[in-house]
Amino acid sequence: MKISAILLGAGKSKRMGRDKLLLPWGKRTILEHCLQALLRSKVKEVVVVLGHRKEEMAHRLMGKRVKILFNPNPEKGMSSSIRKGLRALDPNSAGILIGLGDMPSLKSRTINVMLKAFQRGKRGILLPSFKGRWGHPVIFDRKYKGELLKLKGDTGGKSIIVKHPEDVFVIPVKSKGVIRDIDTWVDYKKGLRMRG
Repeated sequence: MKISAILLGAGKSKRMGRDKLLLPWGKRTILEHCLQALLRSKVKEVVVVLGHRKEEMAHRLMGKRVKILFNPNPEKGMSSSIRKGLRALDPNSAGILIGLGDMPSLKSRTINVMLKAFQRGKRGILLPSFKGRWGHPVIFDRKYKGELLKLKGDTGGKSIIVKHPEDVFVIPVKSKGVIRDIDTWVDYKKGLRMRG
């Protein structure tokens, strides 16, 4: 069962005041760490959607097993990047994983646990939780592609999750990486400290 991934990296990092996805996280940038987790997992393809400072980001991602797309209107919100990514995915994919480019603590093994759970086919929307708190990435069955394409503004798939509670499967995971994103300098510094 083929599952494709969209990695969202077009945001403007307003709360940080500079592009957080290019900040160092060990030997790589935050975005590169997020991409690496996906590439080391069992997803079949990865599409990265970039916006702000796209040339510099794309240069860092070149040569990797990934499709790089540019969102010319990132100010229209996350939904515009999701639509861009969806149109580039293999139409035969059974599932669509939507990941965020600011979650460098996410682990490949966590992604694989999610992929395995989705492939068992219990529900059409799968999301991870850490100690009862829902996180990312989220996997949608391809039957939701039409609804994902209709999203508007700076929203992910939350409205679809709310609309179809009977089709949601929440999987508890052991890694805090599913709820740890980098939005502020405090988040960044804390994340680096916890990293080692």
